[in-house]
Amino acid sequence: MAQKVQIPPDLIGGDVDAGYGKVADAFRRNLGSGQEVGAAIAVYRDGRKVVDLWGGYRNGKTRAPWQHDTLVNVFSTTKGVASLAVALAASRGHLSYDANVADYWPEFAQAGKEAITVRQLLAHQAGLPVVKPPLTLQELADPPRMSARLAAQAPAWTPGTRHGYHGITLGWYEGELIRRTDPAGRSLGRFFAEEIAGPLGLDFHIGLPASVDRDRVALLDGWSLPQLLFHLNTMPRGLALALFNPFDLAAPALAIAKGINNLEDFNRDELRVVEMPAVNGTGTARAIARLYGSAGTGDPELGLSAGTLDALKQPAQPPTKGLRDKVLHVESNFTLGFNKPSPLCTFGSSMNAFGTPGAGGSFGFADPDTGIGFGYVMNKLGFYLVNDPRELALRQALFRDVLGARPQT
Repeated sequence: MAQKVQIPPDLIGGDVDAGYGKVADAFRRNLGSGQEVGAAIAVYRDGRKVVDLWGGYRNGKTRAPWQHDTLVNVFSTTKGVASLAVALAASRGHLSYDANVADYWPEFAQAGKEAITVRQLLAHQAGLPVVKPPLTLQELADPPRMSARLAAQAPAWTPGTRHGYHGITLGWYEGELIRRTDPAGRSLGRFFAEEIAGPLGLDFHIGLPASVDRDRVALLDGWSLPQLLFHLNTMPRGLALALFNPFDLAAPALAIAKGINNLEDFNRDELRVVEMPAVNGTGTARAIARLYGSAGTGDPELGLSAGTLDALKQPAQPPTKGLRDKVLHVESNFTLGFNKPSPLCTFGSSMNAFGTPGAGGSFGFADPDTGIGFGYVMNKLGFYLVNDPRELALRQALFRDVLGARPQT
C-alpha cells in the first residue's frame, strides 16, 4: 500500500452550490492529509447537483491526475446500484419481492430452498453467503454454469432465522433473478445499462464495456488480507478474528473466485469486464449520487413505483433469532439489497435512508427525507468495514454542518 501522498491544491476540481462550502472544506482536508491518492464526491438534492468535486491522482504511480470523468471500481457500493435495477424490475411487475425465488427460477428450489422469498434473499436471510466449491473466472463469465452452481447451494442456516452479509453472492443471485424475469432475458448489467444508466445519463457500468477508455479508470491502491493484521483496530473485533478462522463464514463469504487474492486484482481488466453485480461496478461519484438522488425523490425518469420506494424506506422483517450478523459478527440492518442505518453506521437523516458502502471506503445512499443522493469514491482503499474517516468527514460536513441533521456515526 502506498505511503501518504501529498496532493497540491491545484489538483482539486469541481464546484459546490452556495451553502455547501463545508463539504468542499472537508474534501480539501482529506486530500491535504495524505490519506487519499485520488477521490471524488457528489451530492444531489431534490434532483439538482449541489456538490461535484474531484481531486488527486487516478494513478498514484504515474501521478496522472484524477479528472472529472475518472471512473473507479467501488466494490460493494455496486450492490445498491444492482438492487435499484431489481427495484425497477419490481416496479414494472417483472417480479415480486414476496414471491418465492423458485417461482422465477425453479432450479433454485434444490437443497431446501423452495420457500425462500425474494425479500428474504435480498435481506441477506437466505443463508447463501458462500459458494462451495469456490467459483472460477470462467464460471463467472458463463451465465448457465453460474446459474447451475448457485441453484445447487445449500443454506448455511435455516432461511429467515438469521441474517449474514451476502457480500459477494447477493449480486449473482440478483443477476439471475433479472435474467429470469426480464422479458428480454438480459443480464443485470445490460438491464441496468439500457433501462437506468442510459436514460439517466449515468457513467456507471456493471461489467466494464470495451467502449470505455481504460485510461479513464483509476488504478486501485489496495491491500491483501495479511496486511489487515496491522489494522485490526479499524475492524469490529469479532469480524477481524473471524477472517482468520478457517471454520467461520467470514473469509469464504468475502472470497470472490479462485485466483483473486487481494483487492488490487481488480486492476486486471479480466475482472473489470465480467459482470459481478455485488463487487465490480465501475463509475463516478456523480453517477452514484444522481442515481440515489433519483431513487430517493421518486424521480419519474428512473421510474420506481411509489410502492417500491416506500418498501426501500422500510426495514426488513428481522430474522427470528435476532440481528447479529452471521458473517460480519455485528448487529446489521438490511432491506431489499440495501444497508439501512444501524448502530454500526448511522447515515442519512432518518431510518428511511438506504444505500451500500463498499470495501475500501466508498459509499452511495439515498436520504428520502432530505432529497439527498450521496456518492463518494476513491482509489486508495482503507481498512474500515464502514465509516472510513475520509467518507465520514464528508458525510458529517453535509448532514451535520450543512443540513443540521442527526450526527453521522
